[in-house]
Amino acid sequence: MKEGEPAIQIRRATVDDAPSIAEVLHESFVEYRALYTTEAFAATTSSSTQILQRMSEGPVWVAVREKMIVGTVSAVLKNRSVYVRGMAILPTTRGQHLGQRLLEQVDAFAMSCHAQSLYLSTTPFLMRAIRLYERCGFQRTDEGPHDLFQTPLFTMVKPLESRSMN
Repeated sequence: MKEGEPAIQIRRATVDDAPSIAEVLHESFVEYRALYTTEAFAATTSSSTQILQRMSEGPVWVAVREKMIVGTVSAVLKNRSVYVRGMAILPTTRGQHLGQRLLEQVDAFAMSCHAQSLYLSTTPFLMRAIRLYERCGFQRTDEGPHDLFQTPLFTMVKPLESRSMN
């Protein structure tokens, strides 16, 4: 955070946040639109209705500065792993460690569910996001999916250490 800028808070999203989350997703990925197929871009930039569906499947968090949502991430528990999806930070807010803070929320959720790992899918052209994921302990794997409507994807996994002393 730069001096003089208001603090950014991370909190669980509410149903009233769905339109703002959809807007953050769109604004965060629009600069990459030409690299996605039309269908893949639509799937990446979820609508308010799709955000509400995600909220019924697992937690969604938002990063808020001065009552404005500037970042988001969601998670879904699948078997013994947590799927990280819908990660986005507004371009004007990048570089303030929000991605790391949002991933810490997902990590805490995964640990509370006794999950063994986190995983996500990303595209090879989102280099800044890939560097963040690597810094946060994710490693590329050969597991699928390998594309989203003909846009290339790869999966990254972060094993979680058991924090219990058995």
